[in-house]
Amino acid sequence: MNKGVVKDLTFFSESLQEEMQLLIYLPPNYSPLYKYSVLIANDGKDYFQLGRITRVADELYEENEIENLIIVGIPYKNVKDRRAKYHPEGEKHNAYIRFLAHELVPYIDANYPTYQIGLGRALIGDSLAATVSLLTALQYPNTFGKVILHSPLVNDYVLNQVENHKVIHAFSLYHVIGKEETDVKTGDGLITDFVTPNRSLHNLFIKKGFTTFYDELDGNHTWKLWQPDMKRSLKNNFSL
Repeated sequence: MNKGVVKDLTFFSESLQEEMQLLIYLPPNYSPLYKYSVLIANDGKDYFQLGRITRVADELYEENEIENLIIVGIPYKNVKDRRAKYHPEGEKHNAYIRFLAHELVPYIDANYPTYQIGLGRALIGDSLAATVSLLTALQYPNTFGKVILHSPLVNDYVLNQVENHKVIHAFSLYHVIGKEETDVKTGDGLITDFVTPNRSLHNLFIKKGFTTFYDELDGNHTWKLWQPDMKRSLKNNFSL
């Protein structure tokens, strides 16, 4: 099987005033002569290592099941850094969303042969990384055309942002949750029910008229739940 390559580089963010690590997967037979869709992964290192997303992409290329796709992973530095950037109440949250839309997207478009339209860009994340992916698309609906949510943390703020969103048809959603995610220990040490708020979120997506795919899987709030869903996540959003 032909394998893609992963480039590891750093990028200075003006919004965040820090160096950001980027993991950039270029698929097998990558060529600047072709155009590529872009998938940006928050919790990037986790998606590359625990989610094995690049291996899944390689397999789907081999089977000719997905379109040309570049995957950009953004690792977090540590648990504290992750919460500061991903959580709606995090002190770097707004700056991180600006970084994604105003710095990372132009950088990728300038350095790789992308479609440079919203439909050619997607965000993916698990848990808090899913939350920031959704909130970024709500803020920049014309920049990101697809959002893949693996068990997002959903609170009243997130539900209000969706409720007040006007550009309903700008992006599509792929949304999964584990049926056993009823008592998840979050980064701040609290035990949280993820299932009930995610069902509320799904019902709100339907009520508002979003294009959404939703499924409840057997399992808990871990990569044992999300990793087996990688293939369907990619095929659902990037199939030929």
